[in-house]
Amino acid sequence: MIIVQTPLRVSFFGGGTDFEGFYLQNGGGQVLSTAIDKYTYVLVKKRIDDTIYLHYSQKEAVENVNDLKHELVRESMKLAGVEKGVEISTFIDVREGTGLGSSSSITVGLLHALYTYKGELKTAKTLADQACQIEINVLGKPMGRQDQYIAAYGDMRQINFNRREISVEGIGLSDESRMKLSERLMLFFTNRTRKAEDILTEQKANIADRAHVLKEMKGLASQAKGALLAGEFDDFGAMLDKSWQMKKQLASKVSDKELDDMYKTARDNGALGGKITGAGGGGFLLVYCPNGKKDDVRSALRGQMEIPFQFERDGSKVVFNYRR
Repeated sequence: MIIVQTPLRVSFFGGGTDFEGFYLQNGGGQVLSTAIDKYTYVLVKKRIDDTIYLHYSQKEAVENVNDLKHELVRESMKLAGVEKGVEISTFIDVREGTGLGSSSSITVGLLHALYTYKGELKTAKTLADQACQIEINVLGKPMGRQDQYIAAYGDMRQINFNRREISVEGIGLSDESRMKLSERLMLFFTNRTRKAEDILTEQKANIADRAHVLKEMKGLASQAKGALLAGEFDDFGAMLDKSWQMKKQLASKVSDKELDDMYKTARDNGALGGKITGAGGGGFLLVYCPNGKKDDVRSALRGQMEIPFQFERDGSKVVFNYRR
């Protein structure tokens, strides 16, 4: 039996510049993102027969891998070369469709678990690259490439997207700085989920017309890293607001009046900035609050459930490995 734990993520800056349609035509993209202590789990165990059993929000039992309805499992099994005689279960700490990168986390975790089941060791880069291959190239998802990388590598990262390669760099924050930043961030559920593909399809189609906005967002990712390293956390929070105003220009359903009102309430009660996580449209509201303002924001947003979180240093990892 193999169990793999893979983190979810909160992306701070640069989302959208990780689309090939942008970074291949505009001198690269850059994202500032962090893994958090909310996870997906993939369990793989051997069966005594050749049947494939799959457990997620539904149950499947098939004789041929091509008959699986769960496309991420199906394509991960085919790519990893495990096509029969296994039982697979997937679990997630939060609801899907909430903007924390769950689909890419699941895909990275599936590949990691299946390769470990075969006794093969793969690097974080290989897991991220192959997860991108499945989601973008095979399944045609309208998405960028940051989620797969932060799920595989973990920690807080600057991810650079260029024509020749995708590189991943650590931010290098001290433990004290990480704690100070973490203490100023809050995550609230907006009480609704959304289908990211609907928003991302429009965003992808708008890339050429919004390239000037995306270039500014890329620049903010670099500036925000500098602010963190300089200990200018409130500047980082203000940059989140600036980036969010830009992000809302990328597609029509990134935000709406209800979400704008929620964000305004947070700002009116002391938050310096924030964003709707992921593609937008619902899921979680991330806000940055300077010292002494968290209780005011919490009280003002009491209709939204707060989700405590911490930064996660580890990427996808095997937490149980028993093969016989």
